[in-house]
Amino acid sequence: MVRGSRHAAPPRARALEVLSIAAAAALGIVVGGTAAAFAIARKAVTPLTRRIADTEVLSIDRGAQTITLGRTPDTVLPGRYGLFVNGALTYLQLGAVLTSTPTSVTRKLLTHVADGDEIGRDATFSGWYFTVPEQLHLPYEDVVVDAPVGACPAWLFPAEGGSDTWAIAVHGRGTTRSEVLRAVPVYRAAGLTTLAVSYRNDSEAPRSGSGRYGLGATEWRDIDASIRFALAHGAERVVLMGWSMGGAIVLQTVLNSPRADRVAGVILDSPVVDWRLVLDYQARALRLPVPLTHIALRQLTLPSWSRVVRSGNAISLNDLDVVRRAPELTHPILLLHSDDDGFVPSGASRALADARPDLVELVSYETARHTKLWNFDEQGWSAHIADWLSARGLSRPSA
Repeated sequence: MVRGSRHAAPPRARALEVLSIAAAAALGIVVGGTAAAFAIARKAVTPLTRRIADTEVLSIDRGAQTITLGRTPDTVLPGRYGLFVNGALTYLQLGAVLTSTPTSVTRKLLTHVADGDEIGRDATFSGWYFTVPEQLHLPYEDVVVDAPVGACPAWLFPAEGGSDTWAIAVHGRGTTRSEVLRAVPVYRAAGLTTLAVSYRNDSEAPRSGSGRYGLGATEWRDIDASIRFALAHGAERVVLMGWSMGGAIVLQTVLNSPRADRVAGVILDSPVVDWRLVLDYQARALRLPVPLTHIALRQLTLPSWSRVVRSGNAISLNDLDVVRRAPELTHPILLLHSDDDGFVPSGASRALADARPDLVELVSYETARHTKLWNFDEQGWSAHIADWLSARGLSRPSA
């Protein structure tokens, strides 16, 4: 006869033990998953405080004035670019690709690097090219826009001979108004005055109460104030242009501003048209489970969670989905986007163009990456904008 151990638990007790372990494990997964989703949601609305390195400086030939970088889909692009670096210099202007290998790319330096200039290894490849208005060699003045968030600095580039049509240029997430300087010569040649603006939480304009991005849901009020500024200083109509998140802000402006009737047209470069698509894309790039992405989106949209995630009101991603709101649009739009964007997928831009072919003119690229269309195709990019303005009677070529 085999006797059972007197220490063995009865079947029901063992079952309860297994269920308790499973419940604890499930709770851990839920808690851990919620925390991870919180981090995703928080990152989306948190302004950057430092640049994220995306390439490496492998070597600099100071005699030939060339620089060799780690190869990425961006560093190998043709055209003129910028490079944020650490060391004796903080920003370098880069010219054409000279040679490349599967792991590196050598470009011409357009900023002189002297023998004694030490440059760190970590670097950020940029499409800005110009960093300060003086580099354009055009007249400008520093002005201040009185916005709901406070005094927002801006650069005003007057048209030659004056103009009643202004372009208001809106930079993207994690950048400053330096990003938009590339467009100023195009607008000046078309006879438009350009206002390069800042907005809440962009490190130049005042901080909002939450200190977090609204992804366009709050920032549009500062752009509305810029329209008011333009109208008060001689503008009769304005063209709004936005890059990346700046595109989302511009779209929210034309959908919400009481001065939308003074907007004559919209130009978008690599814009965010639907935040859900962007956040899904970024989550997939990080190989995050789909449920975590859904939790993160819910945390942005539910009032109880949003107060924790961004210290402010919930964000309606439905309101920020301009494909969904396409029937509400009334302004002509020139939309430029690259299918290999790498940050903001072009799918929503294409969907918007399909939804409103009467308003939206889509110019698509294949390999120009995110907000680097000017750099990749400066002549073509400029011509698209100039032709679009001319076709709508918005340009007055300077003398």
